[in-house]
Amino acid sequence: MKMYLLSLGAGLLVGVIYSLLNVRSPAPPVIALVGLLGILVGEQAVPLVKRLMSGNSVTVSWFNSRCIPHVFGELPTGADHDHAGVHDRAPTREFS
Repeated sequence: MKMYLLSLGAGLLVGVIYSLLNVRSPAPPVIALVGLLGILVGEQAVPLVKRLMSGNSVTVSWFNSRCIPHVFGELPTGADHDHAGVHDRAPTREFS
């Protein structure tokens, strides 16, 4: 969650700078972002309806495990990448 707040803060700072320089932001208008949210939520309607039509119940745990990750993506953990097995740089190939 901290990464999202930092990203929002950085975006606000850049927005203020753009405004002071009288530059239009290259970001899409809010209506486009709302449409993208609709796409993400709408994609979850199909698995939800399929589950209901198959006679299975939709539980909170199913919803949290199948729908929420797709809409919000994998939330950052703030863990050190070196300890998590993720490297900052792509491996380099040495040619002989």
